Amino acid sequence: MHRGELPAADRELAVVADAFSRTAARYDAFAEDHPHLTRMRDKVYAHVLRVVPRGSSILELNAGTGTDAVELARRGYRVHATDIAPGMLERLRNKAAGIDADARPTAQECSFLHLDQVTGGPYDAVFSDLGGLNCTDDLRPVVAGLEHLLRPGGVVVWVVMPPVCLWELAMAFTGRFGLAFRRLSRGGTRAHLEGRRFPVHYFTPGRVARAFGPGYEVLAIEGLSVMTPTAESRNLARHHRTTYGALSWLDDRLAHRAPFSGWGDFFIISVRRRAAPRPGGRP
Repeated sequence: MHRGELPAADRELAVVADAFSRTAARYDAFAEDHPHLTRMRDKVYAHVLRVVPRGSSILELNAGTGTDAVELARRGYRVHATDIAPGMLERLRNKAAGIDADARPTAQECSFLHLDQVTGGPYDAVFSDLGGLNCTDDLRPVVAGLEHLLRPGGVVVWVVMPPVCLWELAMAFTGRFGLAFRRLSRGGTRAHLEGRRFPVHYFTPGRVARAFGPGYEVLAIEGLSVMTPTAESRNLARHHRTTYGALSWLDDRLAHRAPFSGWGDFFIISVRRRAAPRPGGRP
């Protein structure tokens, strides 16, 4: 690598940052009148509430336009939101301005590969929603970056895209084989957004758990949109409510059961950092 040249992982994330900055306004517009995406987010918030007490401090990675940061702040959390896309952060700060000053999320431009630059902390929890971490092929450097940011006993809640998505696999029956099997490619796939292309990688729950290593214990794994459509789909929930309701009912009953807990458009995994052992080897 030449002097001044970014490492390959940082170059890829710079492309991601540019693409998402360009699409920030459309990103928010897409979420309007989208009951399925709202349901998905509500399930994520419910998971957070089960494992992270209200009033806790949360470091959010890949915060995007701030939808989650603002909602978590309204639910009683103290949120420091980070992202690498300046266009996303601009919208986040505009949304946060509508929150009372004492509860307002703070924001910082920072990559999840450079968590040593994060201000504040240590935090009670670290959160990342809807696949932002799928932009790297190795989660271990991200976990290593939490060493000085997450308190012992603190909780991580990540929402990650897995290789098995039944809704996409079903596209094989319509002849859309590229979409159906893209997650199963060993090297992941390449996303196309705003004229920019960048790699997307998929993780099983086991691979995520191994990235955390023995210093963390898995609390829960929950499939997200196992039977319901992917987040891109708006019309089924809006125009076919009976069918969508039946799929949601089934989704709720399978989401916590293996192997469905690791399938879906995403899965939610929560882990707790083990407390440091006391002198003498006792925790």
